[in-house]
Amino acid sequence: MMNTKKIITLAAGLIVGKKLLDNLISSKSLQNKVVLITGGSKGLGLVLAEHLLKEGCHIAICARDEDELSRAKKNLEEINNSEVLSVTCDVSDKNETDRLIKEVINHFGKLDIIINNAGIIQVAPMEAFSLEQYKKAMDIMYWGIANITFSALAHMKARQEGHIVNVTSIGGKVSVPHLLPYCAAKFAATGFSEGCASELRKDNIYVTTIIPGLMRTGSYVNAFFQKGNRKEFKLFSLMSTAPVLTLSADNAAKKIIKAIKEKRSFKVLGFQAQTLMELDHFFPNLMTWAFSRVSQMVPAAHEESSLETGMEIEEKNKNTEIPVFREIGRKAQEEHQRPLS
Repeated sequence: MMNTKKIITLAAGLIVGKKLLDNLISSKSLQNKVVLITGGSKGLGLVLAEHLLKEGCHIAICARDEDELSRAKKNLEEINNSEVLSVTCDVSDKNETDRLIKEVINHFGKLDIIINNAGIIQVAPMEAFSLEQYKKAMDIMYWGIANITFSALAHMKARQEGHIVNVTSIGGKVSVPHLLPYCAAKFAATGFSEGCASELRKDNIYVTTIIPGLMRTGSYVNAFFQKGNRKEFKLFSLMSTAPVLTLSADNAAKKIIKAIKEKRSFKVLGFQAQTLMELDHFFPNLMTWAFSRVSQMVPAAHEESSLETGMEIEEKNKNTEIPVFREIGRKAQEEHQRPLS
């Protein structure tokens, strides 16, 4: 039998060896890789595009808003004097994703990496949403990923090469109160992504599922809230801007790029998301009880069933937030949500 000293030495050697291997893999270049980023005009998608341009990638971004896309394109092209392809696309429409993939391949001659990042956030009690709003969440965050994947699959299989990165959410592993359409869609997206990772490996196509927690991207201004429910907006905006509870978009982008280089199949971003997953895995009944208490404390539904954006609520109540969080949120919005030319 090995004595304790040998066991410790062996364990230390394995740890050091793994670190060296990770560093070697992480140093792999993404130079000249063609990357398509959905939801690339703002938020995490925009930050990823900035970092990947610096890595020497050729970037295509898509979103539904043409004005946002053109502003993002102009800002991105100032990095390394790079050319960026921008294409308007509704990822919930398979005909549009077919057109998008064809346009990217025609422009660059190939497509190496897809980052499925498009999303929508709706915040309210479950009964405040119409069935159409549940469907909309599924159309964008589940079918959007599926449509892009199926549109690109023939090209990647023919080349026997490709990498699909699906940015889901901690909400796709742990369902939380007042985000039911979002969490349901993210659960579906996570299941699809993990299944694809297994089935497509034989074709030398890698699939990475990214599980981020809350990120400081200023995205709460584009989230949808029950009309008139200012308290819920304030609570969500505070939680999504608090540094201890959230991960910066810049840090998240770096971790995602590292996961791409390492060809990881699964990556959780942030100790907050990892902790929540572990608690839910080991103590599911306790977590249900805890979330039920949270649900009782957050603002309840009322008769108004229509939704409005956080930006609309913010404009009506812009002087009511705690100053430090208002400043953090303003900075995140300027950097990631409202790219100015």
